[in-house]
Amino acid sequence: MKIDDKMIEEISSLAKLKFEGAEREAIKEDMQKILNFMDKLNELDTDDVRPLEYVHEIYQKLRVDEVHQTISKEEALRNAPQKDSDYIKVPKVLKKK
Repeated sequence: MKIDDKMIEEISSLAKLKFEGAEREAIKEDMQKILNFMDKLNELDTDDVRPLEYVHEIYQKLRVDEVHQTISKEEALRNAPQKDSDYIKVPKVLKKK
């Protein structure tokens, strides 16, 4: 695939970017290098290669998700600046249109 000015114009329009003069030529060269590299990768035989799931063989150990009470409702309400029976009152942050 060959990168031309029309393709640069279309891609820059989609990306809402503007390239002029030397900058446009530099982008065109960079994109052509990327496509050439992708063509080189397409030449490789990857039929017997397993997909890469993890970069390292170390897997993340997850902790058991156990529910436990760390603070009681009464303790939380005791420190609240404003409260209403079982709830903490907070200022309104969303406005209706």
